[in-house]
Amino acid sequence: METLKQGTAEIDLAVQSVRELNAELHAPNAQRYVVRHPRGAHAVAAGVNAPLEVQIDGDVGYYCAGMNQEGLITVEGSAGPGVAENMMSGVVRIRGNASQSAGASSHGGLLIIEGNVSTRCGISLKGGDIVVGGNMGAMGAFMAQAGRIVVCGDAGDGLGDSIYEADIYVRGTVGTLGADCIKKDMGPAHRKALRDLLAQADMAPQAEKQDYLDGFSRYGSARKLYHFTHEHARSY
Repeated sequence: METLKQGTAEIDLAVQSVRELNAELHAPNAQRYVVRHPRGAHAVAAGVNAPLEVQIDGDVGYYCAGMNQEGLITVEGSAGPGVAENMMSGVVRIRGNASQSAGASSHGGLLIIEGNVSTRCGISLKGGDIVVGGNMGAMGAFMAQAGRIVVCGDAGDGLGDSIYEADIYVRGTVGTLGADCIKKDMGPAHRKALRDLLAQADMAPQAEKQDYLDGFSRYGSARKLYHFTHEHARSY
């Protein structure tokens, strides 16, 4: 580990292992880390449990920033499946695209994907927030229980399938809606929530434009699955 300046350290994954990196982040000796040459490695910066700033210079593989608590983690590239899986708090930002199951089972925190995201984004979301700057693939918010997902582009088929109480905001088109997911009204509280989330994701200029916000639609649960009986069996 090479010290760059007070409070900042560099770890080069061309020389050190991911295990060594994560061990350092679990018992940190600096407030900020720069990770060089990730080269698609898996589980980079997994299990961070402190208010650290981690900058990853390149693409990462599976489960980057999984179980994050309090960390501010930025990937200067794209991410493989399961980025920010089971995140509890903090902020994870992906400058490029993200693969499937981004933000799966997250309980808190904010995941920002500046590019596009693949299938099952926010699957089983339990309270975290996700902002996607581009398009989202099929089955987004599948079985999402709580939290919010903002998609600034288009959303694929099966949006919100079997959703519970999460809110989805989509500015572009939606392929198809999943089981028990419907389009809902956008009241003042929802517009404020949307504006605040965009501002948190560093999209404040867009968030302040009325016509930009007007382009969003809100989707959520029809709540029919809450009261399933045999009479409903042919409805799904």
